[in-house]
Amino acid sequence: MAVKPVHDRLVFYPGDIVFSQGDEGNWAYLIQSGKIEILCTRPDGSEHCLAVLGPGRLFGEMALLDEAPRMASARAAAITTLVLISNEILQKSLDKAHPLLIELIRNLSNNLRSITRQHLEKASAEAATEGKRPYVGKVIT
Repeated sequence: MAVKPVHDRLVFYPGDIVFSQGDEGNWAYLIQSGKIEILCTRPDGSEHCLAVLGPGRLFGEMALLDEAPRMASARAAAITTLVLISNEILQKSLDKAHPLLIELIRNLSNNLRSITRQHLEKASAEAATEGKRPYVGKVIT
């Protein structure tokens, strides 16, 4: 089967889920119009917004690069048109790249996953302590 050109598009409406954290990644997405929220679920189960992306931004590529499950969810924040980029198209591009460049890209992806995990753990710890600070009263002299 021939590789399809990168022109398949999908439209998402506010609140629609593009993919969920933990899903297998078969596609990357380029935002043609609209906005996408990148969200992670903290260890305590709460939702944390990592980024809001607009037109021209690519997302979902990490799962294609390292074949690990999606580390975040993607949700439409407005009516959004996405251009689909298949794993096959990405792999054909990588096949033409220098092995050093491929290793660099995979390292960057692994580093980003690690930094994001650390950020979520810190945000979770901070959220757990909010509202539990001891009362500090006025000193009476």
